[in-house]
Amino acid sequence: MSMSAGAGVRRRDGVAVVTAAAGMSLLGASLTAAPGSTRFYCQTLGVAGIWAGGALASGPIHLGTTTGSTAARPRRPVLVPVLLGVGAFAVFYLGARVARHIPLLNRAIASILGFAQHGSPGKVLFTTLANGAAEEVFFRGALYDAVGGRHPVAVSTALYSLSTVVTRNPSLVLASAVVGTLFGLQRQASGGILAPMLTHLVWSALMLRFLPPLFPAPDPD
Repeated sequence: MSMSAGAGVRRRDGVAVVTAAAGMSLLGASLTAAPGSTRFYCQTLGVAGIWAGGALASGPIHLGTTTGSTAARPRRPVLVPVLLGVGAFAVFYLGARVARHIPLLNRAIASILGFAQHGSPGKVLFTTLANGAAEEVFFRGALYDAVGGRHPVAVSTALYSLSTVVTRNPSLVLASAVVGTLFGLQRQASGGILAPMLTHLVWSALMLRFLPPLFPAPDPD
């Protein structure tokens, strides 16, 4: 490895560590804000800004291609990731119908969905999708590349799940472990962030649209 290449790796590693620490700190703080408050929207968008900004500062981010693509005619993965997003939602929807009968998970999921039920639908959708896209740019982009050949799917998924521990919400930690594995495998198969990002955005939008009716909105206080 050349000196310049080694410096680039160290820079990516350093930026990834700083970004992860900053993003986790603000994420934990954002969920202490009142649902629908200006503070909540500013902090959640701030989290997205940290993920995306740190990722872009760390180095090049690759979109990836479908199997069989060549350098001359690269094909971006679109249809399969969208279908996977729908499929992931279907699995989670069925799981949510079971979880609402388990008091711990019912309270945890209802607590998170309260931010959607008490907030502006447009603002909640925007911040949700912004964070979903930014998470992929960082966790399946910069962080995945920083991990390199050291089991990147497992390590990036573990760190993705760890980032949700600051929320103290078991439903978020469990969900991040499941979808993080799916997104990581997509990153590995496609070589870039486009596939996991599309799956993440479709899954998030469907969850936001169809899960809240299953859980009564908690008091915003």
